[in-house]
Amino acid sequence: MPESYTVITFEKKDHIAEVFLNRPEKSNAMNPRFWPEIKDAFQKIDRDPEVRAAIIAGNGKNFSAGLDLVESVASFKASEGSQEMDSMFHMVLEMQESFNAIERCKKPVIAVIHGVCIGGGLDLVAACDIRLAAQDARFSLREARVGMIADLGSLNRLPAIIGQGHTRELAFTGKNIDAERAFRIGLVNDIYPDRESCLKAAYGLAAEIAAAAPMGVQGSKEVLNAVRDLSLSDSLAYVAARNCLILRSADVIEAFAAFMQKRKPDFKGK
Repeated sequence: MPESYTVITFEKKDHIAEVFLNRPEKSNAMNPRFWPEIKDAFQKIDRDPEVRAAIIAGNGKNFSAGLDLVESVASFKASEGSQEMDSMFHMVLEMQESFNAIERCKKPVIAVIHGVCIGGGLDLVAACDIRLAAQDARFSLREARVGMIADLGSLNRLPAIIGQGHTRELAFTGKNIDAERAFRIGLVNDIYPDRESCLKAAYGLAAEIAAAAPMGVQGSKEVLNAVRDLSLSDSLAYVAARNCLILRSADVIEAFAAFMQKRKPDFKGK
């Protein structure tokens, strides 16, 4: 059954969760209601044992135009005093947690990007595991053009995805890049002719993920997130220890039985 939200929609179908940004008349700009809703949705996905993969996309002509400056302006008005600055600092930390919830979600998250993906939109997709783009997708770290620093995750996550040089070019110029360049630099995995074909590909990929052993998939995401800042020797020890937790799982036994019996395995996530 669909969940009740105001600026996103959330639904589950066949082990796949669907989250759609749902302010098409505002190019899915992120207003104050967006942050708790997206966080809540991905915390639900993380906890739900029936969900094995998630897709996030935007309704309307664009994925997201980023922060809704009109509705958010009251939070950023200049004021004096350390108390006000401290409040703003903690407000930004709370907004960061909304995208951290996507990255921390045990289930792989596939972003489907069409139209503009600006500022906060790019922060969002940087927190996803896999990014697919429609041919009309345009990406921009726009903050430098409005006197800000991108503080919701792009500067922290993109270097590991596209490298320091490309990240710095985007951050320093605020320029747009198209889907073709996004593909060349590794920001997106694939490009599709339009939103509909991109969504179809995302559902196909999510179904492939959902068909794999959930503990293996989710354990792999946990390891990939955990070892980014570790040395090679520490990361190898971590993955060995983590894999030992599931080597005697029912799914591993099922995988061997299915191989011997020449049939498709039926994984239960146990």
